[in-house]
Amino acid sequence: MITRRSVMEGAAGFLFAHTLFAQGNGPSTKVVFTHDVPDLTIKNWSATAVEVSYAPGASSAAHRHPGITIAYVLGGEIRSKVGDEPEKTYTAGEMFLETPGQIHAVSRNASTTRPAKLLAILLAEKNSQLTSPAQDR
Repeated sequence: MITRRSVMEGAAGFLFAHTLFAQGNGPSTKVVFTHDVPDLTIKNWSATAVEVSYAPGASSAAHRHPGITIAYVLGGEIRSKVGDEPEKTYTAGEMFLETPGQIHAVSRNASTTRPAKLLAILLAEKNSQLTSPAQDR
């Protein structure tokens, strides 16, 4: 059984090894995001990466995801409100996290003149519907 602890231990080992490698002539590294994750058993889960592109002024309807979603802004500015957190604007290189079932009430391009793009990494049970309207619960 894969648990949150085993995932975190594996990730920590990878980061440690990567840091040792980076001390040589390899790339440099820096932590850009840290967030606690809920205690979950992730047996029979998969990871899916989705690139989300917003035209100027475009937005998504309020929605939720069944697992953990980690979002990384690739370009532009994304306005977002997840769960009880305040609404915030994220710029390229910034990240946010959604825990299972949280309402993602606001997800839109903060600009009316420039496009915006984010990469969403969704961790969820295999074959589950990855996004559903907020009112479906």
